[in-house]
Amino acid sequence: MCHVPGILDPPSHRSPSPITITIVLRTAPAIQGGKDYLYSPSENVIASPQPEVAALSRWHGAPPKGIGLEVNLLAQSKQYLNWGSAENAHPMDIFSLAVTDKQTLTAGGSPDIKIHSTADADFPLVQSIDNAHNVGCHHIVTDGKGSRAISSGFDGKIKAWTCQDGYWAAEQKLTADLEAAKAWAIALSEDGQYLAGVNQEGRIKVWDLAADATQIRDHETKGSYGTCIDLSADGRFIATGHADGSVYIFTTETGRMPFSLAGLVKNVRTVAFSPAGKILAAAGDTRVIVLYDTASGEQIASFTGHTAWIMSLSWSSTGEYLLSSGFDGKIKVWSMQTKTCVATLSETDKAVWSVKWLPKTGKTEAFATVGENCSIAFYREATG
Repeated sequence: MCHVPGILDPPSHRSPSPITITIVLRTAPAIQGGKDYLYSPSENVIASPQPEVAALSRWHGAPPKGIGLEVNLLAQSKQYLNWGSAENAHPMDIFSLAVTDKQTLTAGGSPDIKIHSTADADFPLVQSIDNAHNVGCHHIVTDGKGSRAISSGFDGKIKAWTCQDGYWAAEQKLTADLEAAKAWAIALSEDGQYLAGVNQEGRIKVWDLAADATQIRDHETKGSYGTCIDLSADGRFIATGHADGSVYIFTTETGRMPFSLAGLVKNVRTVAFSPAGKILAAAGDTRVIVLYDTASGEQIASFTGHTAWIMSLSWSSTGEYLLSSGFDGKIKVWSMQTKTCVATLSETDKAVWSVKWLPKTGKTEAFATVGENCSIAFYREATG
């Protein structure tokens, strides 16, 4: 992931593409079984709707009499270019990444939290919160405005941070209020008022940060280690993933658990609500991403492609694309419209622990990644 910033990358840095089949009609306007295909009279083309066909050079089987067919493989993809990197941003693995409109906050095996600017082309380090957690930090999250961050360290402590004019400082009173709070994974509401966490016993708790971090919810599950958590953007739902493969959704208004979701039988390492809160994505050691309808609890889709544990998921601002990263070093972009992978980046064989879309400031989407290589990599959508 260590690349020099540039406008264009070599072809090897461009992402491979899912493939669809296009059948070009040479002598007739239709073929047998044409109902299974999309026909374009003006272009004399029939396009197969089947995505991600690995390899096919000629038509399989004899074509109808009098019809000559040529099968072309057309790449249907999005291209993402390496936009730059902050190399060796930490001396050890970077486990967690949070983003604001102009900054990234990163934390990992070292004691410090690092803040880099995304408003400058070379992504400079603008602040280091030294000794934020003595033995490192595994989770850091921010609110929607980028004015508050919460970090959870390997020392068992949860700490609060506030941002003013781009500079981060400890919220000492709130940190003291959170001293009794214990959680492995954490999530912060969009307005920064509510903190949700799940602990090693699988208990899910919610604290009101505007009321001296008063605990307002305590949900019990089946006792399996809570590995990940997310809050929907509208604040209606909490979702958690657990070491036994369980995924739960709770409603924040009533505290009820309407759904215990099936489909993953191994450790769930990441859960993420779509921006509208209508879909929950979950993934982990099964190497499968499962999508659930939050209104019914039903599984609506699943994605395969990673060859090792999936560590992180992130939705684009519109909910059109889902970003994933894995222990295999792969970063994938999935289209919700086609339910296919539309981009894969394979620039490292080291684990990519976390990925996040950056807030959209122009016409193109961009995202950041962190992982075992101790660096922050930035990618943007290719245009033109």
